[in-house]
Amino acid sequence: MRASAAYDGSESIGEARAVASDFLARVHAESGAAVGPDLGLVLPLVVSELVTNVRKYAPGPYMLELELVHDGLEVSVWDSDPALPAVREHDPTRIGGHGLEIVTAVATSLRMRRESVGKRLTATLPLR
Repeated sequence: MRASAAYDGSESIGEARAVASDFLARVHAESGAAVGPDLGLVLPLVVSELVTNVRKYAPGPYMLELELVHDGLEVSVWDSDPALPAVREHDPTRIGGHGLEIVTAVATSLRMRRESVGKRLTATLPLR
């Protein structure tokens, strides 16, 4: 089961969160997969953080892809900038720059890879 949406960069982050929430409702209704109650909160948060990074550091077109996999739900965001972001060390005194730190805290994995054009970040979230 998959869902995707392409954006030109002018849309609100809320539109990407809505795609993710609709996908999660489909996963629950159509696949019979056991979905934990926290995923309804964590999925929009991860989408928000990944899309915010794209809009802040790689303005322009981007794509959101969601996929139900055997061990969870994958959230991928592609953008046209090949520069891979750095996950910063935890620093409670820092203002801002906590997005990927948050993603890595709630995801079972975060993969980053350059592609022939741009890059893709993929976070895997546990279903339960």
